[in-house]
Amino acid sequence: HVQLVESGGGLVQAGGSLRLSCVASGDTFSNYCMGWFRQAPGKEREFVAAISWSGDRTDYADSVKGRFAISRDNARNTVYLQMNSLKFEDSAVYYCVADEIWIPAVRSVDFWGQGTQVTVTS
Repeated sequence: HVQLVESGGGLVQAGGSLRLSCVASGDTFSNYCMGWFRQAPGKEREFVAAISWSGDRTDYADSVKGRFAISRDNARNTVYLQMNSLKFEDSAVYYCVADEIWIPAVRSVDFWGQGTQVTVTS
């Protein structure tokens, strides 16, 4: 099992940037594909980005392609989400996730963090 703790959320103006971080503990970090989901009020939770175990493969939701970048540092047990050109509709609680299987291919991700709020003001 792995425990996930996110940080870096906050309030930002539209067009601005934020970087989310997620530190994992409890198991070998490189055994896990890592990713981010988000959930806005009144909406379903949605996939944002994923990165493979070694970091050589990434995947993004169409809504964030070209604006967000996921990366990982296996030496620091940390995954990042760099968010640029933020839009009002990016406002949501962002969740760090982990799974031993490639995340975009699974129906239900095994491990979730507690979430961090991102609010984009127009």
